[in-house]
Amino acid sequence: MIRTATAADVPVIHAMIRELAAYEKAPDEARATEAQLGEALFGERPAAYAHIVETDDGAVAGFALWFLNFSTWRGVHGIYLEDLYVRPELRGGGHGKALLTELARICVERGYERLEWSVLDWNEPSIAFYRALGARPQDGWTVFRLTDGELAALGAPGA
Repeated sequence: MIRTATAADVPVIHAMIRELAAYEKAPDEARATEAQLGEALFGERPAAYAHIVETDDGAVAGFALWFLNFSTWRGVHGIYLEDLYVRPELRGGGHGKALLTELARICVERGYERLEWSVLDWNEPSIAFYRALGARPQDGWTVFRLTDGELAALGAPGA
């Protein structure tokens, strides 16, 4: 079952984000707190959205956390999937596909023309899964990111 996350889900989403960070070999980089996550998802001005997938007995199997992006070329919003995670012992049961299907349904229903995400280049199981759904990598594009000291330096007054 797929459902929209509620504020009561913040602790389990936070725990799964930590699990995902460990899987991606970057546990120290996941610094978001439950309070930050709660504010981002359910605060006065939500910046992101989340869906939960549950097993038949109601246990949380995974989540998708996403936000809207905008294509200047298409002139419409899309969805950027920040995190898709299914607990390891429940992988292969259709939970990830169900989450992506829900996000695709939202795109179609709202007239969004893109569903995008990034995947680590070493994560072959996920790459194979995404390709099996019909997703294609965006060859020729490289993701750039500013964080920490470099972001502060560029954003400083007079930079």
